[in-house]
Amino acid sequence: MQVVKKYPNGMASWVDLSTPDPAAAKEFYSGLFGWEFTDEYHEGTLIYHNALLNGYRVAGMGQQDEGMVTAGMPPMWTTYFNHDDVAGIADKATRAGGQVMFPPMQVMEEGHMTMIVDPTGAVFGVWQPLGHIGAQLVNIPNTLVWNELQTNAIGASRDFYAEVLGWEYDVNASGYVSCKVDGRAQAGMVAIEESWGDVPPNWGLYFLVENAASTVARAEELGGTILMPITEADGVGRFAIIRDPQGAIFSAIEYDSPPPPPPGH
Repeated sequence: MQVVKKYPNGMASWVDLSTPDPAAAKEFYSGLFGWEFTDEYHEGTLIYHNALLNGYRVAGMGQQDEGMVTAGMPPMWTTYFNHDDVAGIADKATRAGGQVMFPPMQVMEEGHMTMIVDPTGAVFGVWQPLGHIGAQLVNIPNTLVWNELQTNAIGASRDFYAEVLGWEYDVNASGYVSCKVDGRAQAGMVAIEESWGDVPPNWGLYFLVENAASTVARAEELGGTILMPITEADGVGRFAIIRDPQGAIFSAIEYDSPPPPPPGH
């Protein structure tokens, strides 16, 4: 088991869940993935939960803001990309047509962060680590293995992320875009299709599982909803799209072959 110590700039390094009911979400994800949770306090106030697997951080969770709930914003998973200059990335994003949701801020002694809306409307975070490097375990069962931008403007998205995060791309015969950092494919882009319905541009994520069928069955037992049944991903494996009991959406994927080793060092 390789523990990640540092992520390259521009690579997805962390995901967290904004949910109106963290206690119920903990029950769901611990039952589905075997995660344990630690509660993080600041000046006596509970502010965050870290999900652990084998004692190592794999994801995070926070209470959804009441204003967001009142405004009808759904619970959601957010992807964060690592960079050692979050302020510089915020400036690049603005110049490239994105919207910085708030100026880069320090999160205690853990790191610096901001949130950005890309020109198509997809939201992502940028994380500059101090004490918290991001996910310590990835690319093993019950951890993050892939991040995917669903977008209605592939060309504009490619231009934006190339300028802001320095990505390069490969495109397969079906038009699927692999986003590369230092030659490593670490995320993807796919065009939103009309048949999907009213799906806004978004950054989705995939957790690796050993058996997709048993994961789907367990998710339903725990109160989740299967939005897309198990589907073959040619040359990769099989996946399903799941909505947790509070409404946040993620994918679970079973690979045909072992995934690449964790990034960084």
